[in-house]
Amino acid sequence: MAKRKETSTNSENRNYFATCDLTYAVCLIGGRWKLLILCKLENGKLRFGELRDQICNITERMLTLQLRELERDGMVKRTVYAEVPPRVEYELTEISQKLIPIWEQLSKWGGKHKETMSQKSVVETEKLTEII
Repeated sequence: MAKRKETSTNSENRNYFATCDLTYAVCLIGGRWKLLILCKLENGKLRFGELRDQICNITERMLTLQLRELERDGMVKRTVYAEVPPRVEYELTEISQKLIPIWEQLSKWGGKHKETMSQKSVVETEKLTEII
């Protein structure tokens, strides 16, 4: 994978986001897969194949890229064992384990929001039906 130029928009955005702690944190775990990967590692070490099997619709390439970024950012520890065949395990780092109660709260909030939006959708559908 090619390195990003220091003057690229992506690199400049990364530097800009580092000025706000909240934005910095969201960038570390943002995206479609990172938080899901971290949640799967909550209960302990997993091998690449185990992670892949537990996350629906993620390609091996995307899982590899996301794990590399999480490792680079100090969120995931990668351990390679000198065995044949090679064995690699991934686990949460100490700093990422501190996120567990936060993502549990975020999950509860997400469930409440989803329920609220579902109820809102039902009410709006009923109103449209009355109009027609």
